[in-house]
Amino acid sequence: MIEMVLSKIKVDENRHEQLVVFREKDGNRFLPVVIGLPEIHAIKLKLGNVKPPRPMTHDLMLKIVHELGGKLQRVVIDKLENNTFHAKLHILKEDGQEVVIDSRPSDSVAIALRAQVPVFAEDEILKTASVYEI
Repeated sequence: MIEMVLSKIKVDENRHEQLVVFREKDGNRFLPVVIGLPEIHAIKLKLGNVKPPRPMTHDLMLKIVHELGGKLQRVVIDKLENNTFHAKLHILKEDGQEVVIDSRPSDSVAIALRAQVPVFAEDEILKTASVYEI
């Protein structure tokens, strides 16, 4: 697994898509991931330190994990299937057991930003889908 950092949010006007672009923490490969408008909004709110008056969905999800005694450890983008990325939330329970939950990368990133945990990509994902310039 390779740690990634959020590099930028980009709008592809030609394809009418929103992208989050990750960069290898200690490298020069980029991983563009298409995400929806609600998730872009949630990510931008967090990056802009905007505190909504009521919890947003991703804040609520993280709060539920904490209230149930869990702690998000990391997010892993682990699969690319039919041009769709898949990710996993790795949650550590109070008893030390790790729970792995399937998630869309867009939701995973919004939650990871809130929890201030790292995002990783499997080596094979970067070999298949990374680029060197964005």
